[in-house]
Amino acid sequence: MSTVKQARPTPSRKKKLKFTLDDLQLFFLSFPTLAWYILFCYLPMFGLIIAFKKYKVAPGKGFLWSLFNNSAWCGLENFQFLFANNRTTTINMFRNTVGYNVIFIVLGVALPVTLAIMISNLKSQKIAKVTQTAMFLPHFLSWVVVGYFVFAFLSTDNGLVNRIITSTGGTAMKWYQKDAINYWPFFLIFLHVWKTVGYSMVVYLSSIKGIDESLYEAAMIDGATKWQQTKYITLPMLKTIMIIMFIMAVGKIFNSDFGLFYRTTRNSSSLTSVYLTLDVYVYNSMFNNPRPVYGYISAAGFLQSMLGCLTMIAANAIVRRVDNESALF
Repeated sequence: MSTVKQARPTPSRKKKLKFTLDDLQLFFLSFPTLAWYILFCYLPMFGLIIAFKKYKVAPGKGFLWSLFNNSAWCGLENFQFLFANNRTTTINMFRNTVGYNVIFIVLGVALPVTLAIMISNLKSQKIAKVTQTAMFLPHFLSWVVVGYFVFAFLSTDNGLVNRIITSTGGTAMKWYQKDAINYWPFFLIFLHVWKTVGYSMVVYLSSIKGIDESLYEAAMIDGATKWQQTKYITLPMLKTIMIIMFIMAVGKIFNSDFGLFYRTTRNSSSLTSVYLTLDVYVYNSMFNNPRPVYGYISAAGFLQSMLGCLTMIAANAIVRRVDNESALF
């Protein structure tokens, strides 16, 4: 019997890396974004050293010389200023920061999805575009501008709200005093939703536009109502992007929108218990502390980043355990 010798497979040679013209074009196309991330995201991370030093500026010596030759290591001393006040202030600060963000996260998922589904079901494309544009415009407004608008409505003397109240026989309200402190949590939540819901809605609306129309056509043939189409087609298709947006929002749960809490309340001392968040506290400390607060600011930013990273990892781990395919990483 003749034996057939099988040819041994030759080991595949490593392909040589070739840098083609297309690769060069793509590199130049992505270079501005890459440079932006390097300059504003990665290089500033070097400044985290300031969180563990008593940073002192040496006149005429520059940042690096001042950091390594004129600043002593202080361990975790810079982190202590976050807890230096009385217990009530510290608890109030973290409660407001986390509490408002929890509400913002829930509303930031539920409302944009609802509005995106409603707009996608409008028959008139002109009305849909006008509505989408009107809801997206507040995203481009600065909180400084919004703060002046709020003051125009709530000013004690000439505010529009007080004019309406007095014209109906009521008594003018001092909106920036303790008399109106119970209203401000609703004002802050409303302003945040009003300014941010349009941007999130566009993200979900673009995802809805990407759903295959044949799925809806098949559902209509089977007699499915609009609610059934939304329940069994739209929402399951949006599940992944909803979870991703949720995880990314959880990563910022220890950050607060400084403009919202500082500008709209005009930093009124009577409303401190309502708007005092971690960012506002750090900003106020810059003016109330006699010594330089560079280390304090860096320590607060480092703490926010670390806690946000841990909460995002925890949220992603929970999602991965429930639905592995929807996890962010």
